[in-house]
Amino acid sequence: MRAADQRLFIGGEWVAPDGGHYEVIDPATEETVGLAPEASRDQVHAAAAAAREAFASWSRTGPEERAAVLSRAADLMHRDAGRYAELAQAESGATTATARGMQVAVAVARFRRYAKGALEPVETPLPPQINEAGPMGRGGVLGALAVRQPVGVVTCITSYNNPWANPAGKVAPALAMGNTVLVKPAPQDPLSVYRMAEALAEAGIPPGVVNVVSGTAVAVGEAAVDSPDVDMVSFTGSTAVGQRIAEVCGRGMKRQLMELGGKGAAIVFGDADLDSAVAGIGTTYAFYSGQICTAPTRALVHCSVYDAFVAKLTAYLGFLKVGDPRARGTVVGPVISGAHRDRVESYVELGRKEGATVVAGGERPAHLDKGFYVAPTLLADCTNDMRVVREEIFGPVVAVVPFDGDEDEAVALANDSDYGLIDYVWSADVARAFRVARRLRAGGVGINTVGRNMEAPFGGFKRSGVGRDVGSYALHAYSELQAIVWPG
Repeated sequence: MRAADQRLFIGGEWVAPDGGHYEVIDPATEETVGLAPEASRDQVHAAAAAAREAFASWSRTGPEERAAVLSRAADLMHRDAGRYAELAQAESGATTATARGMQVAVAVARFRRYAKGALEPVETPLPPQINEAGPMGRGGVLGALAVRQPVGVVTCITSYNNPWANPAGKVAPALAMGNTVLVKPAPQDPLSVYRMAEALAEAGIPPGVVNVVSGTAVAVGEAAVDSPDVDMVSFTGSTAVGQRIAEVCGRGMKRQLMELGGKGAAIVFGDADLDSAVAGIGTTYAFYSGQICTAPTRALVHCSVYDAFVAKLTAYLGFLKVGDPRARGTVVGPVISGAHRDRVESYVELGRKEGATVVAGGERPAHLDKGFYVAPTLLADCTNDMRVVREEIFGPVVAVVPFDGDEDEAVALANDSDYGLIDYVWSADVARAFRVARRLRAGGVGINTVGRNMEAPFGGFKRSGVGRDVGSYALHAYSELQAIVWPG
């Protein structure tokens, strides 16, 4: 199926969209990648109804069979990884290395992980309870099991920054647990998710177990949330949209898994390895052109090393090639759209007005006449009350805030934020780093690293989200706990 002919995937069938098609634009060239289908509200509800109908049989399918389908899907995605990476790159503007290694390859790995996850035990025996005779009945011993059951129909609303890994991180564990899914991909790059659906169909997923609908209209996303057939919503995106989704879920008492905004604080103490800190914080520019909620976008740097840190990070920027993501050596590609480029640039200008010093960047790359590029930008001399420090910019911009006190001041600055997804600590004193980490109000903390352990729970405090996933925690997220009790 050519991208220009792309149809919705509902109940195992490829269905013509009621709303016609819209253009998917390559952020690097501003050319049309293909045409994506625009679903109607009725079609979204039909997709949810198809998932509801399929749930009864899929939820009773043996874990071995679910594991086999996920494993076959992973093999098929690996088989076509080159083609998939080219599409992901065209849709999202990712560099070649990112599209191959961080998008498609991670999606394959997640399907393989949850093929194994489908076989994880879902029953946890509890210690027997001895009850004395009393008003409630005779004495005796009661045995109990805690059993994880599938939630039901899960709507997966995915982000534009990673059109493969993010959907895979939702769909694979949800299916492994016996749920059925309705996937609503980001409107900017939905075509990759349809390729994922094709792989699942070829792998033998039963009709209705996976459904994909897309569209630019707000009504498409609203229908995917408010459908009476939907039991849970898993969303990755902005805090503002997450709040609106949560309101609708609250009215229907639907379960939620929300990975929302971030404004990661990177505390750099005076004894830190500055080269390591600079390389870690520099990933803000390198990965997805700063369009990543886990990025260390606000550096809180002790005054004793502040000048040296700013000088090193400025020099680091000189090695980051900005340009065509398909060209060899490119590190920083475009942001997703012209509108988002304008938004990022407006924040840089706001930083200037607030009193920040634009040490590097701040202007469009002069050598690029097409594409939605933003020069990697370093804002120094910032204070914690500036909007460029407090608000998520979601672009290649790092704000540096100096502090001259002890770890109490560093912790206070880091925690003075609406967000709390992932923070970072750089210090040669490992005991202090762990001590500080325990005080940070964030769902995760990296100590002298921006690396992730892909079995560790992932999610945020405060306005950065609700719930945890990744590893076995994702299986828990897409399940309900049921207690079964019997007389011993």
